Amino acid sequence: MNQNSVNTAIRNGDSPFSSLTVKFNVLAILSLLIVSCSNSGTVEKSNDTSNASDNQSQSEGTLNLVANGEDFVRQGFVTKDGWTINFDRLDVNLAGVTAYQMTGAFEPTEIDTLDSLNDREKIALVGTPQVVDLAKGEADAEPILVTNAEVTPGFYNAVAWQIDTAEADSPLVGKTMVMQGTATKDNRVVNFDISLNRPIQYLCGEYVGDERKGIVQAGETGEVETTFHFDHIFGDGETSADDTLNVDALGFAPLAQLASGDRLTIDDATLSEQLSPEDQKKLTKAVIGLGHVGEGHCAVIQ
Repeated sequence: MNQNSVNTAIRNGDSPFSSLTVKFNVLAILSLLIVSCSNSGTVEKSNDTSNASDNQSQSEGTLNLVANGEDFVRQGFVTKDGWTINFDRLDVNLAGVTAYQMTGAFEPTEIDTLDSLNDREKIALVGTPQVVDLAKGEADAEPILVTNAEVTPGFYNAVAWQIDTAEADSPLVGKTMVMQGTATKDNRVVNFDISLNRPIQYLCGEYVGDERKGIVQAGETGEVETTFHFDHIFGDGETSADDTLNVDALGFAPLAQLASGDRLTIDDATLSEQLSPEDQKKLTKAVIGLGHVGEGHCAVIQ
């Protein structure tokens, strides 16, 4: 506004700054509206992010991995040759566990490879090896929870897993498995500590048992299981002697013969030297046959 305009406004009784005041007020209101809209947009964006996170959580489920040595490794059992076995510890070095949703029904074979699997979804459950004591817990304890993960819902009908040689930072260093406990027959008691180093890669199909496992629904929990059948090594005194399980099993008598008095502390290399060729063959076959999913058999693959 120039000086003449100011003078004219004064003569007319108007404030020379009234129009400027109006303009400033309008600008102030516009500024408040912009800030308000900006803040509103920020809150809305925050809500959208929160909702997206909730939706993702609701669209996932939880998959538990359990390891099961079956009840008799906690309760004690009688071998095919009449020895009563009670485990103090039964450690395995569990590694490389991956659960798969296969595109259809799946039955593993020894010619399968992990790279050739036709899966629609997979989840690595155990990367770093974990020592699991299968004898841990009360006689009627549930299978041991190893780990769990948030997963895409579906039917996990295949599991790959390893019994692997433990590394230097593990209590099982240089071993895949350690069996410790007592064996009793008549008046003789043998305290045993048997360690093996036999790495095995298993590939298993659907769990076979009283209940179906591997099914995960959104917001719920499912379960896959690695099962170990130690009666394949020792046999079962409650099963007939001519049953395939007992015919193929090593039993405990060949191990008792290697004991020094009431103690047997032995590693895999010594077993290989001191067992007869026939008994060594039985032990090898039995260890390979340890891995199951419930009663479902697993293939040993490369």
